[in-house]
Amino acid sequence: MGVEETGGPAAPLLPQPTPPQSAPPCYGVPVAAAAFQDPYFPDPPAYVLLPVYPRRRRQRCGCFSCCGSLISSSSTLLSAAFFLVLLSSAFFLWPSDPVVTVTRFHLEDIRVTPPPLAAIGISLRVDLRVRNPDFFSLDHRSIVVSIGYRGRPLGSVTANGGHIKARGVSHVHAKLKIDGIRVWNDAIYLIEDLARRSLPLDTVTEVDGRMRLFFVDVPVQGKISCLVSVNPETRELINQDCYPEVSYLTSVTK
Repeated sequence: MGVEETGGPAAPLLPQPTPPQSAPPCYGVPVAAAAFQDPYFPDPPAYVLLPVYPRRRRQRCGCFSCCGSLISSSSTLLSAAFFLVLLSSAFFLWPSDPVVTVTRFHLEDIRVTPPPLAAIGISLRVDLRVRNPDFFSLDHRSIVVSIGYRGRPLGSVTANGGHIKARGVSHVHAKLKIDGIRVWNDAIYLIEDLARRSLPLDTVTEVDGRMRLFFVDVPVQGKISCLVSVNPETRELINQDCYPEVSYLTSVTK
């Protein structure tokens, strides 16, 4: 009994083996060794995850930065202190006008001629007190005393100058003599004043000087105005009202 052979290949009795598949890619990080039993990871590494913080720049207080801030603060304080010292020095050292005070009016003689001549003759002596309020000496060149009647100038006299030490006082005497000055425009007022026995006179005293401020000569001037009422018959002084005149800059700084 023979076996019949066929021309085709023999039919397989077992299923074809499947080709081995490659391991899938790993995108995670293992946290435990028991989670992976694959032979491709025999000894999985251990990782520790830390939060990421933004990196901050540490402000270093080095020598230059600390010293720079200290120098800047010290410079500001020194500038403010220097400015205050400068203002104080300007306040105390800035030259002021001399203070002039009339201590006494002495009417030696007065002659009033009624209209139609309408003339006035006066002999007047003025005692002055000049005070230097500054910290520098004062050289006053002249002292001018002028007199008037109802705003009309009658005459003036100039006294010699002198020297006043720093914050010192000087006494000056001036004598004014006027002979027969006619006042035609004020003849009516002159009649009224003679009837009331009160003759109003106005005087202005000016002191011109220079003050040596370091290397600069600064001009200063003191001025005082007075309103005086005299009795033409008895030559007595009835009333005296004086007020000093100071410059605006002097009144602000002192």
